[in-house]
Amino acid sequence: MQDPTQCPQCQSENIYADGNLWVCPECSHEWSPHQPQASKSEAPVDDGLIRDANGNVLSDGDSVTVIKELKIKGSSSVVKVGTKVKNIRLVDGGGGHDIACKIEGLGAINLKSEFVRKA
Repeated sequence: MQDPTQCPQCQSENIYADGNLWVCPECSHEWSPHQPQASKSEAPVDDGLIRDANGNVLSDGDSVTVIKELKIKGSSSVVKVGTKVKNIRLVDGGGGHDIACKIEGLGAINLKSEFVRKA
């Protein structure tokens, strides 16, 4: 059996073998190393639109919900799972941070769209 080093869906390195399948505990993706990888036609279309974790197109003024606990760099604060963020702005931020918003109690921060879902 082949020994993969990352989850093909979320690229996490925290994976483990469970019988004939490999499992990612972060995104719950299961796959077989003997199964061919997804073809490029199944990959998301890069049409320049910013999408949430579920593939929904985001736009300025939308409300989103955080789906993963996010540690704020340089601080001991975290953005908790389930935090609702209203009135987002889409920006061309560095490092994939494409949402600018204000979170009550934390202030203005930038988020990655892959860690939110449209509310």
